[in-house]
Amino acid sequence: MADELIDPVNRPPDSKDLQQQSKALDSLTDHVEDRQLDSNRVQQAMASIKADAAADRNAQRLREKELAAVKINAADVDVIATELELDKKVAERMLREHKGDAVAAIRSLLH
Repeated sequence: MADELIDPVNRPPDSKDLQQQSKALDSLTDHVEDRQLDSNRVQQAMASIKADAAADRNAQRLREKELAAVKINAADVDVIATELELDKKVAERMLREHKGDAVAAIRSLLH
């Protein structure tokens, strides 16, 4: 009869209940830690993408600066643009990319 008088809410938990509660708590905290790790990976990936994009923009800017410094002959631009029916800007770009060599630019355009 003494066992019947024990309040089930206030009874001390047995070790099995404590183990189950501990496992449940561990599974919850593991999930939160996994989400935090995923968030950190995403942030690292985004930072890497931004750094790569900045490096690409810088490389492109340097390449454009290098091409702008190449001396080209305006007559070569006219000949390439006229004979190959290209926009003068395209002809000029190809000449700059081939360091002003009209023959190399034409060969590149024809291949």
